[in-house]
Amino acid sequence: MKRTNYCGQLNLDNLNEEVTLKGWVQKTRDLGPLLFVDLRDKTGISQLVFKKDDNEDLYLRSKELKSEYVIGITGKVSERESKNPDIPTGDIEVIVSELKVYDKAQTPPIYIKDGDNASEDLRLKYRYLDLRKHSMQETLKMRAEIVKAFRDFLYENDFVEVETPFLMKPTPEGARDYVVPSRVHPGSFYALPQSPQLYKQLLMIGGLDRYYQVAKCFRDEDLRANRQPEFTQVDLEMSFVDEEDVIEINEKLIQYIFKKVKNIDLQLPFPRLTYKEAMERFGSDKPDLRYGFEIQDISDLEAAIEFNLFNDAVAEGKKIKAINFNGLSSEYSRKQIDKLTKEVKGIGASGLLWFRYEDGEIKSSINKFLNPDFNEKLIERLKLEENDLALVIIDKEDKALDYMGSLRVMVANDHVEFKDDEYAITWINEFPMFEYNEEEDRYVAKHHPFTHPVDEDIELLESEPEKVRAKAYDIVINGDEMGGGSIRINNSDLQQRLFKALKLSEEDIERKFGFFVEALKYGTPPHGGLAFGLDRFVMTLLNKTNIKDVIAFPKTQSATDLMSQAPTKVEEAQLEELGLEFRD
Repeated sequence: MKRTNYCGQLNLDNLNEEVTLKGWVQKTRDLGPLLFVDLRDKTGISQLVFKKDDNEDLYLRSKELKSEYVIGITGKVSERESKNPDIPTGDIEVIVSELKVYDKAQTPPIYIKDGDNASEDLRLKYRYLDLRKHSMQETLKMRAEIVKAFRDFLYENDFVEVETPFLMKPTPEGARDYVVPSRVHPGSFYALPQSPQLYKQLLMIGGLDRYYQVAKCFRDEDLRANRQPEFTQVDLEMSFVDEEDVIEINEKLIQYIFKKVKNIDLQLPFPRLTYKEAMERFGSDKPDLRYGFEIQDISDLEAAIEFNLFNDAVAEGKKIKAINFNGLSSEYSRKQIDKLTKEVKGIGASGLLWFRYEDGEIKSSINKFLNPDFNEKLIERLKLEENDLALVIIDKEDKALDYMGSLRVMVANDHVEFKDDEYAITWINEFPMFEYNEEEDRYVAKHHPFTHPVDEDIELLESEPEKVRAKAYDIVINGDEMGGGSIRINNSDLQQRLFKALKLSEEDIERKFGFFVEALKYGTPPHGGLAFGLDRFVMTLLNKTNIKDVIAFPKTQSATDLMSQAPTKVEEAQLEELGLEFRD
């Protein structure tokens, strides 16, 4: 019995054809002398008909079929009397003449049906059943299409696909590595790659010129809704380029994928914001530009009001930040604002002040301190109109901006109606080169220590590292970072200066990066690149809200695989072979 057709591809053009179909029983309907079976495969469903009058033995065998039995049938395509306009095969049915049962199935713990409301844990425990759902199969097919589009574009633009090692040297200058003990070299460890960063730079030193890879990467870090401990990057690198070159080709790449996969025409170039501008206007280095709600600094208005909270804050060097949430005053009762205040306190803010513009006047949580001069200036600064709600947070500049950025997202998630296939894409560049790590009492690289500083800031590396900007850039879509990259250092002297700015000793440099520093001595072209987070990219492009829904076998929030029960303990003998001992 050899399959001739797929279930979801039959239609009236196939009338009177003898076909052989294979798949899973979705459901059965017993109507006395007739038994109907919905047969499902990856393409859809075909209705099968078993007739008692045609073949009683076959009919009796069909009555034993249950949900998720795996079967094959041969039969003739016929036009349905009662058609189903809700499915592509709703005009036809197959009158079965032969049946083969390949395997029986127990009653599954989840329904093989979209929208079955099974809990996420149950779906992940029985992922192989969850994958039978039409929505999951369509998502994974679309993921494959997106990967193919990446590959097609990069191949056509002279990029060479190269696989880099999974077992590499630990270079802990970022997230935690997953480490792998070596049996052959007791006491020594490999690390799984957080990214192919050094290898792709070595490929540029090796003269490959243009490289890409669909790369599996690993980071042992606390998980969030859109992160996994193992993830996939589309990684690329180019020689003899500057920042404009990298941005230009990646804009064309994104434009190509959106057109190929979604038939959406994106206009180039995409907008750009510096890191400083993004933080000041939106309180985030990955702002969602599908809506406004921009941050305004109203610190100078404290001079127009006798209100100690404002006056003292400015005297202490703090900032007063506000957002006009246009038209939302009537959407927020006092109780709802109290709830919002509790949420911002939960992320570290000291509190929240509010100003409503209703019936042509200001009403506020600080009503008794208001005066006409302050009100007039506030209306003008925030461009307040009828039914506007302004919310205010006071703190040091960086904290106030961070809290306001979170507040902006909270309010938007509650009150902005997001449409499918609406995409706001922007570049963020000129990131700070360093950020201060209080635990280590030193500056650490904001991206990685191989990023080239902005040329005019190089002289500040030793004296004022906090002012050094990086030739780094992120691509942001709908408030999520989809990819990031930079122009790399291609000079061993500059690389050494950067290591020293990070307070790495000569021994640290040699131990962690010695092989790479050595390679930089033999003629390195200017080069740069970018890596897209494929899982997140697919999630955004397909309008999904959960990254687990675009990965075949994802982990939970606690980095466990509910299906295979990984991670798990290993046998004592295996630990001994590796020279390891487990301690509580």
